[in-house]
Amino acid sequence: MEAGCDEAGRGCLAGSVYAAAVILPPDYHNDKLNDSKQLTASQRYALREDIERDAISWALGIVTAQEIDEMNILRASITAMHRAINALKVRPEHLIIDGNRFYKYQDIPHATVVKGDGKYLSIAAASILAKTYRDDYMKDLHNEYPFYGWNHNAGYPTKEHRKGIEAHGTTPHHRMTFNLTGTVQLELPFEK
Repeated sequence: MEAGCDEAGRGCLAGSVYAAAVILPPDYHNDKLNDSKQLTASQRYALREDIERDAISWALGIVTAQEIDEMNILRASITAMHRAINALKVRPEHLIIDGNRFYKYQDIPHATVVKGDGKYLSIAAASILAKTYRDDYMKDLHNEYPFYGWNHNAGYPTKEHRKGIEAHGTTPHHRMTFNLTGTVQLELPFEK
């Protein structure tokens, strides 16, 4: 029993980070399943139905913007994955994680895989679930806060989003430790 894990929303200025964990049946095959970034929105939503129907188990984990500000985005992304794994109805025997960083989850062995969402179906499935559920969440938030374009930029740092912050300020869903307006310049250490 191997679970694939991935997250969505790591580079956003607003909103929670979402992660998913998915255990697919052995020898599972779906020609359409791929990295969520390579698919159209309609393809992702169609595949979400397939994944939810076919998976042995799947679950989501969420970390809020306030938690992200408290712990930093790397720890928040991994915490969201831990929450997703914890919510699985079936305990996996091994974890495969998209990316190159992960903190051990209990006593379950894991492997990190750079660009794993393009290499393993369970990670691709997790990327699709994380992305579609997060997109739904950001569209719902857009109805409450329509000034930032979250219905189509999902909270990423677009010009429209940053102009909305300049004109209307921040919301409780903004990540206050992020460079929200894009005007903060990082100072590099002086080299002799």
